[in-house]
Amino acid sequence: MIRKMSTAQPLKKLVSCVILDLDGTLLNTDGIVSDVLRVYLGKYGKQWDGREIKKIVGKTPLEAASAVVEDYELSCTTSELLSEIAPMFSNQWCNIKALPGANRLIKHLSGHRVPMALASNSPRENIETKISYHQALFAYCISYAGWKESFSVIIGGDEVRLGKPSPEIFLEVAKRLNVDPSSCLVIEDSLPGVTAGRAAGMEVVAVPSIPKQPHLYTLADEVINSLLDLRPEKWGLPPFQDWIKDTLPLEPWHIGGPVVKGFGRGSKVLGIPTANLSTEGYGSLLSEHPSGVYFGWAGLSKRGVFKMVMSIGWNPYFNNTEKTIEPWLLHNFDEDFYGEELRLIIVGYIRPEANFSSLQSLIEKIHHDRKVAEEALDLPLFSKYKDDPYLKSST
Repeated sequence: MIRKMSTAQPLKKLVSCVILDLDGTLLNTDGIVSDVLRVYLGKYGKQWDGREIKKIVGKTPLEAASAVVEDYELSCTTSELLSEIAPMFSNQWCNIKALPGANRLIKHLSGHRVPMALASNSPRENIETKISYHQALFAYCISYAGWKESFSVIIGGDEVRLGKPSPEIFLEVAKRLNVDPSSCLVIEDSLPGVTAGRAAGMEVVAVPSIPKQPHLYTLADEVINSLLDLRPEKWGLPPFQDWIKDTLPLEPWHIGGPVVKGFGRGSKVLGIPTANLSTEGYGSLLSEHPSGVYFGWAGLSKRGVFKMVMSIGWNPYFNNTEKTIEPWLLHNFDEDFYGEELRLIIVGYIRPEANFSSLQSLIEKIHHDRKVAEEALDLPLFSKYKDDPYLKSST
């Protein structure tokens, strides 16, 4: 197997430990929050549409509940809301999925004996319950280790006087680890978390959980699209060794449906004919996968199986208002195939979504993505998925 070392990155600062947030950073809790609030607000004749999520991300439970009561002008008190939704959330903790790259990061840092801590505004009991459902398989042993055992320190918001954006929780972590705050790297998804990390005198990497908002994270030392894009070597930590020919292998996942008409810019504007899929019914699946460029195999019910590279996201150059799925089947077709059943198996990741200064630079990058995908899909690691039954099955 051809493995490529991580490309050398300029060292930002040498750190000795990593402090991670939980909700929205390691775990995909935003969807469950929206589901619970949608049901709860429905009892009051109110409709949750998700836009208010930015007002509660990273807040303490009390602050988040207070914001909901105020914004929706509910007749209940903040305490009543918390007591009523607590069991609703408890019933959902077992369904929370780890965000892409979370298990990989925990496994990597643990394998290299890098001290890790978990610092969340959630109550300690809730933290323990959430992480009890997650474990990581370590390369150096044939056994599973729970997330809990991977962290040297775990602190909840109810164990400090003030939650984030106060730096107290991060300073307490440094104290318990017996390290200087300046040697800590904080990885956070929320503005309160980023603010707290900086106030504690720590280095901060932001992984925004709210889409299309990276410009708000000016306090962070670095803003990345997802944990898949983290380069530990920038911080003097051991680099990942799992990139292969400029691609990151992923646990394969599937998506499919009839080909629909897109924005009309693929062939006409870019000269790149994409076979768009409707996102209807795939909201949950799309929330699980960060925006970016992926690759894999595409099966057309009447035409066969083809190499494929695709983008998921908002396409910053065109400023989409909705997250879209735009696969490019790497084959020259003589005719359109709208309405035909298209099935995709995604096997790897190439890069995060990005904006471009010109249409030409965007087109050049897309063609580079094509070259990367084509070469990678010839490797046995990826080529074996061409025969996946899902690609050839019909609806």
